[in-house]
Amino acid sequence: MTPQDKTVRLTRTLAVASLLALIALALAWELWLAPLRPGGSWLALKALPLCLPLAGLLKNRMYTYRWLSLVVWLYFAEGVVRAWGDPPPGSWLALLQVLLCLVLFAACTLHVRLRLKYAKARADSGQEPAPAAP
Repeated sequence: MTPQDKTVRLTRTLAVASLLALIALALAWELWLAPLRPGGSWLALKALPLCLPLAGLLKNRMYTYRWLSLVVWLYFAEGVVRAWGDPPPGSWLALLQVLLCLVLFAACTLHVRLRLKYAKARADSGQEPAPAAP
């Protein structure tokens, strides 16, 4: 495995981990940690759209990384608004959501950029394209 492949694998792992953490945070936040209503909130359903890209990330589909890097900004915006307006501990959870969104965006963006860069370099050198990482 080349250093380039390791870097791409690291960005993939970071993207999947931050997406899973964002899903877990959304559920825990709205059901147990600081729900809008005692006993839980229907706002926990905001985790469902985050489950959709998980299969694409696990299958290493470039298109999923691209559109997820755009969708994550909706969750970033929610986190910023709730960090500003919610009382603690909701504001702390919102700041954690903002941080996870930034990590997810950076991981997706770097993953796409590196895969395109290394694919172009392989094509220019006449090498066979690398197989998709498992």
